Amino acid sequence: MGTDGARALLERAGTLTLQTGNLLNWGCLRKKCPATPGEEVRDCIQKTLTEWSSKIGQDLNQEILEVLECTVAQAIEKINPEERDELKVSAKLFIVGSNSSSIRDAVDLACSALGVAQLDSVIVAPPPVEDGTSLSLEYLQPYWQELENLVQNQKIVAIGTSDLDKTLLEQLYLWAQVKPSSNQVNLASCCVMPPDLTAFAKQFDIQLLTHNDPKELLCEASFQEVLQESIQNTKAHEWIPLWLLRYSVIVKSRGIIKSKGYIMQAKRNAS
Repeated sequence: MGTDGARALLERAGTLTLQTGNLLNWGCLRKKCPATPGEEVRDCIQKTLTEWSSKIGQDLNQEILEVLECTVAQAIEKINPEERDELKVSAKLFIVGSNSSSIRDAVDLACSALGVAQLDSVIVAPPPVEDGTSLSLEYLQPYWQELENLVQNQKIVAIGTSDLDKTLLEQLYLWAQVKPSSNQVNLASCCVMPPDLTAFAKQFDIQLLTHNDPKELLCEASFQEVLQESIQNTKAHEWIPLWLLRYSVIVKSRGIIKSKGYIMQAKRNAS
């Protein structure tokens, strides 16, 4: 009966916030090793939705919430304040819908979920541009300004970018008030770091990192498919993902991952 209750709640809510909690806690990653980051995201979202919906009661007169929070209670793990100085909390934020205000929502939710006042670093992966259009400084500026505001408000310590070539990274660096501290480069697109990018990053003390995330870690069609599989007969086509945040909590002295998880938000478009 849980699925019926979950479906009823989804049909009345306007926003869905999903938190996987610490994936190292509940065996989501232990049972199998996903081949790609995209498969891992789908797998974790599906498990969270299935677990959450199974615990929804039969009482369809329960409180109707505009913002529906989908979590696995036993997997939520806040950071002990006494250990905070020993840990580095990093996040990569994938913007799915082109709305820069998503950044503030995502950072606030991540801080709340982990029980911290600020994140040590946030890398932003901007939303994919339309076919035939290339990424430009003008396109990046509203997202970067939102990140800069969060640095100034002490919600983030350092901010970085993803997949910028030397030209665009230089344009951003010269324009920005808060300079990028890092830039991720996709290993699939280049086996060797471009020399001009390496030289520029070294000159201005920008850390070059590697990643293997696809351009779209979670697209609209993929999320709707997972939602439909997890909660059958729901109106999955009405739900549009806005953003996805992947966080990790690392013990500084030992370099081991203490916690890892995803937080995402979707909006219902019932028109």
